[in-house]
Amino acid sequence: METAWIQIFILTLAECVAPVGKTVCQEQQFELQFVSRADCEYALQQLIAMKDDNEQIIVNRQKSGCAPSAVETKAYQSRDEINAALENSAGWRVPADVASRRAAISESHRQRLENLRSCDDTGGQAPCKIGEIIVEEATGETVEVWKRD
Repeated sequence: METAWIQIFILTLAECVAPVGKTVCQEQQFELQFVSRADCEYALQQLIAMKDDNEQIIVNRQKSGCAPSAVETKAYQSRDEINAALENSAGWRVPADVASRRAAISESHRQRLENLRSCDDTGGQAPCKIGEIIVEEATGETVEVWKRD
């Protein structure tokens, strides 16, 4: 294990919170760190949308955004090395081998597509395909939907 500098993205959200019935508020900022710009931008959009729904919060968009930065951190040579170093840590999850998982899913999807007929040819009878999309049969299983009261 060595130390290395890695690029991160810092999400800054500047907001002003006013209690109900008040027109004066004090701006506050908080920061979150992300490994990729895409994750940072997505989180920023979600936070702004959520804050916009609250009548008591005003987001200062000029002071909010994602900025590149860097942080010094421990660097491991392989997934096996990091697993050995952290396997006894509470809540540790082995990092996924994303490239091989994506390749396996893509190959499986491609093979399944080759063996399916078009939904136009089957009259919409599932399973079938529409372009690269696989339409599955309904299972009749219920899906649990969570709702905040």
